[in-house]
Amino acid sequence: MAVLHFRSVGQGTPILVIHGWTIDSTAELSDLEPIFVQRPGYRRLYVDLPGHGSTPIDGVKNLDEMLDRVTRFIEHEILPKKFLVAGSSCGAYFARAVVYRFQEDVVGLMLRVPHVGLKDSERDIDPVQLVVVNSAALDQVYIPLASGEDLKSTSVQTTDYLTATLGRYQNLIAPAIAAADTKPLAKIRDDATSYVLTCPFHTPQVPFVKPSLIVAGRQDDVVGYRDGWSLLPSYPRATHIVMDRAGHGLPVDEIEARLFRTLVEDWLDRVKETDMHH
Repeated sequence: MAVLHFRSVGQGTPILVIHGWTIDSTAELSDLEPIFVQRPGYRRLYVDLPGHGSTPIDGVKNLDEMLDRVTRFIEHEILPKKFLVAGSSCGAYFARAVVYRFQEDVVGLMLRVPHVGLKDSERDIDPVQLVVVNSAALDQVYIPLASGEDLKSTSVQTTDYLTATLGRYQNLIAPAIAAADTKPLAKIRDDATSYVLTCPFHTPQVPFVKPSLIVAGRQDDVVGYRDGWSLLPSYPRATHIVMDRAGHGLPVDEIEARLFRTLVEDWLDRVKETDMHH
């Protein structure tokens, strides 16, 4: 029995993909598979963290214990192969810890809208800014979201963007939240001493020198974009981009997806080039 529930797609160099808090592997799969379908040669391992998707919480009480499960998964499923790591939001926080723990084995790192480990009160976040407003679009796409949010706070309000946001919410986010073990996860999330990793990470003095990609959303009102700048000295081979008209859920529509695809392909090219010449 695997330590974590996971979906494995394709053959080749393993890439471990870690989702964000209270969602699951389906969102990552939906964003990355259109890219990897065009790029054979990778075995994509989409994991569900404890208490998320199809992995039971199993007594896990903090992020350190979750990371231990991820570590065991890597030891059972991936090693001794070299592998890549990709993580989104809180998954990016785990990804950085994984890369430190397995630095001899990891050949590339991707961080999407990374949570960098700060407490909520310390995050440097701007209030929501509307960058493209089309009031007719809001009327056309009426969106009641179960989470109590609504689309009025979406920074891009075009019909395409709102429709894509709604589709993403209904097809990926809402089912994932419904599947999550919300009580124990909320207990972890609400306690600053448990919603933190106490393990070492790469630093400017001990950097991760393999090709990396850090993608942030300029209008991200969950983790913001400025806190991610602090990561750059620790990842000297990182392409770092802050995407305009993009929030925490990027890529939502085709405009965002096109740029995201280009960035991911560039990252894979750089990893391949570096790995071949080592």
